[in-house]
Amino acid sequence: MSASPPPPSIDRYLAAATRANTRRSYASAVRHFEITWGGHLPATADSVARYLAAYAGTLSINTLKQRLAALAQWHTAQGFVDPTGAPVVKQVLKGIQALHPAMEKRAEPLQLTQLAKVVDWLDLVIEGALERSDGIAALRYRRDRALILLGFWRGFRSDELIGLQVEHLQLVPGQGMTCFLPRTKGDRQHAGTMFRVPALSRWCPVTATMEWIAAAQLTHGPLFRQVDRWGHVPERPLHANSIIPLLRRLFTLAGLSTPDLYSGHSLRRGFAGWANTNGWDVKALMEYVGWKDVHSAMRYLDGNDPFAQARIERGLADGATLHVGHDDG
Repeated sequence: MSASPPPPSIDRYLAAATRANTRRSYASAVRHFEITWGGHLPATADSVARYLAAYAGTLSINTLKQRLAALAQWHTAQGFVDPTGAPVVKQVLKGIQALHPAMEKRAEPLQLTQLAKVVDWLDLVIEGALERSDGIAALRYRRDRALILLGFWRGFRSDELIGLQVEHLQLVPGQGMTCFLPRTKGDRQHAGTMFRVPALSRWCPVTATMEWIAAAQLTHGPLFRQVDRWGHVPERPLHANSIIPLLRRLFTLAGLSTPDLYSGHSLRRGFAGWANTNGWDVKALMEYVGWKDVHSAMRYLDGNDPFAQARIERGLADGATLHVGHDDG
């Protein structure tokens, strides 16, 4: 009698149901509750409430909400009752919001003029590296130029840039390039998303990407990778935590002021602001960038007149016109 095949492991399918960076952040949050604070799992509603109170003055409300989401996911996955939905937890969180109000921190958007300055600087250092036969430096800077241009003109998040695979790119001559991403933040059904990248006359993301692929001799696997000191390009993507330091270092070298204000979202916010200024309607921008609701879109848009100054000044001018020739007497 032949032995029956071993039962298939469901672990990898369970893991695939959650984005990798979400799994990492949730695991870190659970460790913080259990190890740093000294909580016990499964937790009670009272212990979760006391945990929130303990960090109310040091962690942002968004971070506390993320910790609650991680604890909720852990309890649900383990088959325990979720304590984070208890009234006492909700009331404590509401009280923290009232007593510790804080402005939401947003990444500084990379403006088009700043993008041009960085890319023009990259072009110069690539040319200089090739002239002195420093192929390793030229290779790194080609990667960086492709990452910045693709991230800006497609409004990609950092984890989307890291998730791009060479075999999922397709050049459309004279038009641009398509990028298929199996996983994106807004793709709750894990059906994958196709993005179209335009070929441009200046600061072209398609040309920069193709030049990087050719220089690194990539045929498959992650698009954006490390380049080691010997010029080797191993088959592993850049680490998620390396994107912000990489961008800030480049922005510093290119001469941008306050480079530490930029983050991985600066490319996405920069493109959104540029598109808004150039007349894109919100619906078209949402479809292009991949936002699912207007609230998400508006968080990225400062508008052409964020203080309503121009609108009010027009009203003042119109009011002054109306009163010309009308005396109080």
